[in-house]
Amino acid sequence: MHGSATSLATPVSSWLLVLLCAVSGAYCLRRARGSGGAAGEAVMGFGMALMAVPLGGGDDGWRAPVLGVVFCGAALHALWLLRGGSHHAHHLVGSLTMVYMALMAGSGSGHGQEHSPAAGPPLLTGALLLYYAGYVMLGGTRLITAGGTVSRRPAAGRDGPAELIRACRLAMGMGMLAMLLTM
Repeated sequence: MHGSATSLATPVSSWLLVLLCAVSGAYCLRRARGSGGAAGEAVMGFGMALMAVPLGGGDDGWRAPVLGVVFCGAALHALWLLRGGSHHAHHLVGSLTMVYMALMAGSGSGHGQEHSPAAGPPLLTGALLLYYAGYVMLGGTRLITAGGTVSRRPAAGRDGPAELIRACRLAMGMGMLAMLLTM
């Protein structure tokens, strides 16, 4: 009984993560008109969704190299955006984290491998876990604080409601944290 519940929970949680990341990516793509950061977030959302897809036991040799190239390109884009200010540093960290996870998945020690001794450098994985745990906690605090203010007019910028943008970023941060935890 316990084994069947566990075997069902893994694909369900994987597909929920895929859905969360895809919806976040779609929202970022919708608001990406004229915003380089939103386009980067859209690439991250869709890439995270693709990386989280449970493919079963089939030949998965194409996914890691393709995602590695896509996220190396996203890292170069984030590096280019850094010239406009350090507020784009999170995009660089996120892109490099996805490159790292794609490399680990391609080496056979990433997603779906439970407690593998070669699951990547524990120091780097631990540092990334701490970074994303802090990012999620800070993002959640900002979302609660932003939602707690009373305003007669909605706080909507040209990109959309500020709370929705924060929630999208928080969802992707939680997705990244979940994917790191499964390594």
